[in-house]
Amino acid sequence: MVTGGGFLTALSPFTPHSPQAAAIESLFIAALAICGAVFVLVAALIVVVAVRFRARAGVDPVQVEGNSRLEVAWTIAPVLVLAALLVLTTRAMDASDPPVDRAPDVTIIGHQWWWEARYPSGAVTANEIHIPTGKALVFRLESADVTHDFWVPELGRKMDATPGHPTTIWLEADDAGTYVGTCAEYCGVQHAWMRIVVVADPPEKFAAWERHQLEPAARPSAAASDGATLFRTMACIGCHRIGGAGGPSGADGPRFAPDLTHLAERATLGAGILANTPKNLASWLKDPQSVKTGCHMPNTQLTEAQTASLVAYFEALR
Repeated sequence: MVTGGGFLTALSPFTPHSPQAAAIESLFIAALAICGAVFVLVAALIVVVAVRFRARAGVDPVQVEGNSRLEVAWTIAPVLVLAALLVLTTRAMDASDPPVDRAPDVTIIGHQWWWEARYPSGAVTANEIHIPTGKALVFRLESADVTHDFWVPELGRKMDATPGHPTTIWLEADDAGTYVGTCAEYCGVQHAWMRIVVVADPPEKFAAWERHQLEPAARPSAAASDGATLFRTMACIGCHRIGGAGGPSGADGPRFAPDLTHLAERATLGAGILANTPKNLASWLKDPQSVKTGCHMPNTQLTEAQTASLVAYFEALR
């Protein structure tokens, strides 16, 4: 679950909230139990042999060889263990990664260092992905730059997002809630701050959220109008998009930075590095490199007045 400032939270595959994640957990526990039993058996035999057949003065150890039953037993036993593991693995693979039989429900694009989510309806968001509960969804994974790895351990398996080679995974949430994931493939200096937040909503709430995402940004109030003008006239609009605010980035065009149409509704900034508060937003706008070193957002040398105007505008984007 998402917690306090920084949104640093442990990722655990041992609290599954989907059939896919439960299958992976069950396989791990079963394999651990089988391998643990083999370890205990082998360790016990080593101790018995070391004690029983240790060297004694004036006594020659008895050599045992040519015991066909023993040789057959220690050949068959590992084969049976491996066969059992194969059956369990095949079942887990079938449950967590069945064949994809339809178009993707969500397209996820990994960027240095944030996640873009596009829905067939045209809705676009960043880093915080909403899904309906109780429905197995096909996620198409792409990358805009280097190899990333999409992993939300409580909901499903991990999968690389490789430039030029789209892949798919299944993701599902049994229960409503907020589930945290991360990029699990080193992708540059801010790899550790490329967090994913998946919000699982009841179907009717998800449908309302998706409809809202398709709406343009709210018209700025008088207090926020200066910030709206700054956004349209400064470099911001060359990378970001706000629905209804104009600019070169069309709904289906290339994205170089997160869509900000409903920024104020998100819980995080910078792919999880900060809580989305006015104070943190001002720090991010004023000097993004001091917050997330190496990120691709430049320091545009905003004045205090310009920063305040932009914060007022972005806070109204709900």
